[in-house]
Amino acid sequence: MSGLYARESQSISRMAHLRFFPQAVVGGRGAYLTGDDGRQVLDFSASWGSASLGHSHPAICAAVNRALSDQAGASYLSSANEPCVLLAEKLLSLGPERASGRVWFGHSGSDANETVARMVTAATGRPRILAFEGAYHGGTVGSMAVSGHPAQQGARAAGLTLVPYPNSYAAGSAEAARDATLSHLERLFATEFAPDEVAAFFIEPIQSDGGMLVPPDGFFQAVEALCRKHGILLVSDEVKVGIGRSGRFHAYEHSGIEPDIVVFGKGLGGGLPISAVVGPEALMNHAAAFSLQTVHGNPVCAAAALAVLETIERERLAENATRTGGILRAALDRLASRHALIGDVRGHGLALGVELVSDAASRAPAAREAALTVYRAFELGLVLYYVGVRSNVLEFTPPLTVTAEEAEKGVAILDQALTDVRDGKIGEDVLCGFAGW
Repeated sequence: MSGLYARESQSISRMAHLRFFPQAVVGGRGAYLTGDDGRQVLDFSASWGSASLGHSHPAICAAVNRALSDQAGASYLSSANEPCVLLAEKLLSLGPERASGRVWFGHSGSDANETVARMVTAATGRPRILAFEGAYHGGTVGSMAVSGHPAQQGARAAGLTLVPYPNSYAAGSAEAARDATLSHLERLFATEFAPDEVAAFFIEPIQSDGGMLVPPDGFFQAVEALCRKHGILLVSDEVKVGIGRSGRFHAYEHSGIEPDIVVFGKGLGGGLPISAVVGPEALMNHAAAFSLQTVHGNPVCAAAALAVLETIERERLAENATRTGGILRAALDRLASRHALIGDVRGHGLALGVELVSDAASRAPAAREAALTVYRAFELGLVLYYVGVRSNVLEFTPPLTVTAEEAEKGVAILDQALTDVRDGKIGEDVLCGFAGW
């Protein structure tokens, strides 16, 4: 354990920890992090997707320096500031048309989703919200209240109903998974409550923390049709998988739908704390002072976010996510043919998941092996974490700037880590203190 990691334990609370190995960093550049021991490690998490342009990207550095050199206050609560206005205009120009009204800014996906949950019920007068089992919409009281991830310790909202996210691998086919969830929804409307009691359906176009689940073709189009039929707002949580990561700017575009509200976070700030909600004017202007914190709309964070969006366009990083993500996916597929632990590889672009199973026939989750694999990968020079409701899915969300060479190098490290775990070279004692999810 490094000196910095040990020092942290003497000074910083563990309540915000989600630790998988004793990582301690002092810097980073591009797709690499620098440890306090001077070691360079390849970062395939990008801080859960937040460092969307990698570490120390020149465009973000320049934007932050400009914003700080002539700082337009620290908030948008009581005065308009130019970086926020420019960012809002940019986000509105990127669609979708149904949501092209107004933008609200916060600090994280958590406060953004909490704001949406409060707003839709208040503005519509409908008390219920639908979300998916396994969904992670945030870590505040209000965002946990509309989430469905079993690792969370917050209470669910009284008006929340969770429905199963279609899991094609577990169900045996995409069709079976799609039909089971759609039938479940129809039964809920027929027997549990009237659909006109539902204000909104929170969806994840790829369910990231629930296991990097990709919806079956046509599934969200059917969900959208149900929502339109009953006047239910469709909220797309793009916090981790949006902003170019899937190979398209909006991840919901893969499903051919148009949500009413879009929620951004993580990668929007390129490593700085900012979130955004884009939605129709009638909803977004529901009430003044409805959801605010003192440094919401911080102009420095807004300037960084605008630089992120402009860089994604200028450097065609969504296209790079498709291209390099395809190389990464193909390398992972080849890995699956050599490792019995790998049950499924799935995802879009640079949002990929590798599900580990202890038995291919039963698809029993290999949670212990997942924990050992990410620990060993870190020792070998690769940072990635595991997700999923059964803690057995390796998650790949590298920077959008990652190269083909870096993708191949990361998979080679993972190959060695899986081999070492298979051969029993990693003792389970290393996991002491690293509970992960």
